[in-house]
Amino acid sequence: MTLPTIEVRSFDFFVFPMKTRFPFQYGIASMTELPHLFVTARILVDGQEETGVSSEGLAPKWFTKDPATTFEQDLPVMREVIDHAAAVASGLPAPTFFDFWRELYQAQLDWARNEGVPPLLANLGVSLVERAVLDGLCRAEGKPFGEMLRENRLGIRAGEIDSGLNGFEPAELLPEQPLKKIFVRHTIGLGDPLTDADIKESLDDGLPHSLEASIREYGLTHFKVKICGDLDRDRARLAGIYNVLQSTVEGEFLITLDGNEQFSDIASFREHWEEYQKDDAIRPLLDHILFVEQPLHREHALEDGVQSALANWPEAPPLIIDESEAALDSLPRALELGYSGTSHKNCKGVMKGVINAMRVEKRRRDEPERDWILSGEDLANVGPVALLQDLAVMASLGVGHVERNGHHYFRGLSAFSDAVQEEVLSAHGDLYRRHENGFATVRIESGRIEITSLVEAPFGAKPLFQGEE
Repeated sequence: MTLPTIEVRSFDFFVFPMKTRFPFQYGIASMTELPHLFVTARILVDGQEETGVSSEGLAPKWFTKDPATTFEQDLPVMREVIDHAAAVASGLPAPTFFDFWRELYQAQLDWARNEGVPPLLANLGVSLVERAVLDGLCRAEGKPFGEMLRENRLGIRAGEIDSGLNGFEPAELLPEQPLKKIFVRHTIGLGDPLTDADIKESLDDGLPHSLEASIREYGLTHFKVKICGDLDRDRARLAGIYNVLQSTVEGEFLITLDGNEQFSDIASFREHWEEYQKDDAIRPLLDHILFVEQPLHREHALEDGVQSALANWPEAPPLIIDESEAALDSLPRALELGYSGTSHKNCKGVMKGVINAMRVEKRRRDEPERDWILSGEDLANVGPVALLQDLAVMASLGVGHVERNGHHYFRGLSAFSDAVQEEVLSAHGDLYRRHENGFATVRIESGRIEITSLVEAPFGAKPLFQGEE
C-alpha cells in the first residue's frame, strides 16, 4: 500500500477573543475569557496543495498550574511553544504522517528540555500543528479521520513507540467503526450554581445556568464533579450535588470525580475518600462514581511511592491521570504504578491519544479482570473546529461518554458571525441546532449528542473555517 507523502509549506494564525457566560472555576483558575487560536496549515500531499485547520482555546492555568505567574505572563509562553512547533514543521518533508509527527514531536521535546518548558505545554504546539496537517491530509485523501485510521493511511507503527504493540495495526485494537452518538458528561465546576435558587445574577441568555436547569434542558445522565481539596467544602458541595442529581435526573446517573491536582500524595486523598464514606449525606454518591481523575499534583502523581500506596489500598476507586499524561511514556509509567488509565484530549496530542487507546485496549484483552480506562475530558472546547475535531477522535477511539463544557460556559457559537453559524448549522445540523434566540448551539437530547456528520467529515468539520470572521 502506497501511503501519502506530506510536506508543510506554511502556517497562518488568527486569534479570536472569547468570553464565558459565567466564570468557569477549576483548580487554581477561574476562567472568564480566553483567546481562541486558529491555525491554518498549507501543505503538499503527494505534491498537491491542500489546506487544513485546527483551533484551541488557550485556557489559563491548565498547561502550567503555577500560582506564581499570571495568565498574562503565561500566554506569551503558550504562543512561543506553538510558534516553535510550526517553525519545526515548516518545510519538513515526510514519507508518512506518522513520520512527520514523530520528527515534529522529538524536535519539540528536545527544544522544550533545553528551554525548561514543561512537556504538557510543549505538546500543545505539537498538537495544534498535527491537527491542522491531519485535517489537510484527510481533505486531500477524501477520507474521514476514522477511515484513515482504520486503513492506516497515516502509516502508524505503534511498536516503535511501545514494544508491547509490536505487530499490531490500529484497526486490530481500535473500534471497527466510529461511534455515531456520545453521552455528554456535564462539568460541574467549583463555582457553578446547583439550583436556580443558588443563582446570584441571572444570565437571561436563553441557556440553562444551574445544574438542575441543565439536567432538565438536556436530559443529562453523566457528570464530572470537580473538588477543591478542602474537606469541609468538598463534603458540603458533594452533598448538595447528590441531592440535585437524585431529585432531578430521570433514572440512573454516572459520575467521575476530578481531583484537580489538589493532593500531594495518595495518603492525603485516601483520607478524604474515607471521610466521604463515613458521611451519610454523600456515601450513596460514591456508588455512582466511575473513576477519579488526577487527584495528585502532576509533580507527585508519577512518583515511586504511589505504587506501594495504591497496593496497600485495595478498596481504592479507579484512578486515572490527566495533566500527568504529558509524554509518550506517561501512561505506561502510570499503569505500572497502579493507575487504571488516562484521559484523551486533542490538546495533548492526537497520535499520542491513538497510541494510548491501543495500549489500553491491549491491557483489556490481556488482563480483563481489571478496569482499564481511556476517558474523554474537555478543555472548554467549542466549535466551529476544535470541538468537532475532538469529537471525531473520541468517536474513532470508542470513548462513549465525554466531558463537554464549552456549550455550558460559552453561549453556543454566538460569538462568531452569522455566516459561520449558518455554515455550521447547514453542515452539522445533527450536532448543532438553531436556538430559539437565533444563535447556533449544541444539540443535546436525552444526555447525548449525535455526531454522524462529524465522523463522515474529513476531520470533524466539513467546512474549512480559518478564523477570519
